[in-house]
Amino acid sequence: MTDNVKRFDMAKPPRKCFFLFRILLWLLCFPSLLLHRTKLVKIGMEDVKPPYFLLGNHNAFMDMKVSIAANFPHIPNYVVAIDGYIGREWLLRAIGCICKRKFTNDTLSVRHMIRVAKSGGIIGLYPEARYSLCGTTAPLPDSLGQFCKMLGIPVVVLICHGHHINHPFWNTRKERKVAPTEATMKLLFTAEQVKKLSVDEINQALVHEFQYDDFRWQLENKIAVKDPDRAVGLEKILYQCPHCGKEFRMTSSGSTLTCANCGKSWEMSIYGQLKTVSGETEFSHIPDWYEWERSNVQKEVANGSYSSGILDVTVESLPNAKRFIPLGSGTMIHDMNGFHVRITSEDGTVYTMEKPVPSLYSCHIEYLYLFKHGDCVDLNTLEDTWYTYPKGSDFSVTKMALATEELYYDYKRKQGTPCKEGLA
Repeated sequence: MTDNVKRFDMAKPPRKCFFLFRILLWLLCFPSLLLHRTKLVKIGMEDVKPPYFLLGNHNAFMDMKVSIAANFPHIPNYVVAIDGYIGREWLLRAIGCICKRKFTNDTLSVRHMIRVAKSGGIIGLYPEARYSLCGTTAPLPDSLGQFCKMLGIPVVVLICHGHHINHPFWNTRKERKVAPTEATMKLLFTAEQVKKLSVDEINQALVHEFQYDDFRWQLENKIAVKDPDRAVGLEKILYQCPHCGKEFRMTSSGSTLTCANCGKSWEMSIYGQLKTVSGETEFSHIPDWYEWERSNVQKEVANGSYSSGILDVTVESLPNAKRFIPLGSGTMIHDMNGFHVRITSEDGTVYTMEKPVPSLYSCHIEYLYLFKHGDCVDLNTLEDTWYTYPKGSDFSVTKMALATEELYYDYKRKQGTPCKEGLA
């Protein structure tokens, strides 16, 4: 069905953002900063000029708006996934984006970034490669330090706070008009320091800079979210009940999270904290609940029992940036060996996608994609992207994302090269 479809031209080099689009981007971005009363602090940036390598944390689209304003009057060449510009490849090209497919070893995008650096531009990269699921740090690739040394240009970090609280990934139907928000743009390394430091030293410094927790920031700064539906969608990341231990039975309504199995409920305060309606509050801090779920997945991986079971799925393919193409229906299983997807199209063609554990240190997921599709797992090759939609209710794409990371860590430990904290 997609065999003869023209693929996205990954080899086409990026160009500088067209002048007209620079103006449009500034008109789009600066008002958002005013609306959210964003406090932008710059550290050591007084004499920094392009080229430099810009690394930012990723919680919402607002991250890019802040980044564009922070780099004024320059526009970085951002590394983006093609699914972010479906039907708008012309726009992706016009604003100078460097395209890649998520969680693939793509030498072409590396060559494009090197080209940007040599031409005196700014490379904009979100190294976590996906929106944070609960406003905390996602794993950074251990190749990041080596790539910094390869580029040999200054390294700048831009860490934003409040964007997850304003527009959480588990409920993107509307922004919450959170104000104020904060952002810190910091020169982490000069070009000379990049040359002198070891890869491990660079990686350790990056992991340190990328420590953030939006829910803790919200509480410490007393940022109130008075949206009456502030807990809606929270069950997407908090899928397991800490009271009865049952998975995939959590529900939400208004400001309340409830387990449909045991009936226990938690109320989400205007400051993002949880408190049980009656009885003990197991976790008041949302990321603590999330990390408890991770620890349970880690135990399943350690004893070799992790498996999603065989799930019925439908798959849509994105061979280029034009549109998704329905590929067919079939089954998916995520287990100790990785992802295995097998589907059959309407014309009887069988397609398979195999993503073994060593090939993925993390994965991209979506919740209620485009508000009309279900939750999905995004699996990629260098030439295609599969949006894989499981059916039914006995699964959680969040658990699959956590398991992908824990399976990779387990694999590295067994290979004798365990991942260092914060890296993958």
